[in-house]
Amino acid sequence: GGGGVGGGLLENANPLIYERSGERPVTAGEEDEQVPDSIDAREIFDLIRSINDPEHPLTLEELNVVEQVRVQVSDPESTVAVAFTPTIPHCSMATLIGLSIKVKLLRSLPQRFKMDVHITPGTHASEHAVNKQLADKERVAAALENTHLLEVVNQCLSARS
Repeated sequence: GGGGVGGGLLENANPLIYERSGERPVTAGEEDEQVPDSIDAREIFDLIRSINDPEHPLTLEELNVVEQVRVQVSDPESTVAVAFTPTIPHCSMATLIGLSIKVKLLRSLPQRFKMDVHITPGTHASEHAVNKQLADKERVAAALENTHLLEVVNQCLSARS
């Protein structure tokens, strides 16, 4: 398929919609300005859960594309790994979704973090090709210089009105 942008038929017209997790209570330690706030999986998940799906008026969390259990973080090592699960194995939007997650993290996290955004193993037909694109810094930078693509990414990242 390739509906998505510009109308046409949706690849996955009736996706399953999942319950959103509640807002996380803020702990006393997080409110204490003296304590250096280490970044954990929940914090990363909170950054990416509200990204909009390029095809549906739903978030990645609502479509179960991202889940907190698939986020790994090591604050001391400055690494973040996010596995995302496309809604269908031939989803043509997989690269775009991965790019949106990556851009959101690039814009939100301190520069010291190394990011690995990849497809949950075994959930997409072109998993290796997509992962290779997402892991390639030059490819990602070039993609973000494409104004049309950047516009689509920014739409995925904008808060829904």
